[in-house]
Parts: sequence; structure tokens; C-alpha cells
Amino acid sequence: MRMISRQINDGVRGSRRELPNGESGFTLLEVMIVLIIVAILAGLVAVNVMGRPDEAKATATKTNISTIQGALKMYRLDNGAYPTTDQGLKALIERPTTPPVPGSWSQGGYLSAPAEDGWGKPYEYVSDGSVFTIRSLGKDAKPGGEGIDADLDGKG
Repeated sequence: MRMISRQINDGVRGSRRELPNGESGFTLLEVMIVLIIVAILAGLVAVNVMGRPDEAKATATKTNISTIQGALKMYRLDNGAYPTTDQGLKALIERPTTPPVPGSWSQGGYLSAPAEDGWGKPYEYVSDGSVFTIRSLGKDAKPGGEGIDADLDGKG
């Protein structure tokens, strides 16, 4: 390789190396082929991911129900019973004032935010203090259903 000095317009001297033919960079055709391949792959990924938002919401709802079940069990360990239906899941966030008032409610609560399913609707909670049922009605917000409209529940 030989070095060639040249004068640049602003007066600064630089150097460059001479490249053999074919090593000067990518051709427009090569760049376009790569861009087309990337676009096809991005399209395939987008179709697979974008077509399943409700499935992701159902999975998040199942996970939330498990988290709420754990918080309810901690509440029961501290207070001897689950919150009643009247106290609701709000009892996991704020200390209940309606009877039976918990004697040993955890400072800071058991959950940090109100419980909503993946579709932004509150969970149905029913409890007599000794057992509980928590349920999401699914995407359609109606009892029953199939697929993403199916009810999701947890018991304790």
C-alpha cells in the first residue's frame, strides 16, 4: 500500500490509502437487499406480536390474580381472616375501617395499587373471611365465555 498526500479545500493536510477495486464499500443493490430482508423479518415479528395483545392481557391477568392471592394470604396471616366482600380488595391497599377491622394490618399495605385486570376492569372479589374467590370476567366483561372472553379466577 502506498500513502498519497493531498491538499483539502480548507488547507488541512490529510492522507488516504488507495483501495483495490471492489473494496470501496457496499453497492446500492447490496444495501437494498439487506433493507428488504430486515423489513420482511420486522413484518413477520410485528404480525406475530401485534396479533396477540389480548392473549398478553389474559396472561397478565392470571399473573395479577396469583399476586393478589399471595397478598390475601399475607393479610390472613397477619389478621386471622381474609377481607370480607364489603371490605373488598381495597383492604389490601388501605386499612379497612368497616368491621371486622384488622388488628395487625401491615404498615404500607399488601398491594401498592388498585387491582385491575388486563382490560382495566376491577376484579370481582367475594369472601366470608375464611375463603375467597377472585375473578376477572375476561375481555367481554360478561360471565362465561371462551378464549379471551373466558373468566379467569382464583380461590383461597
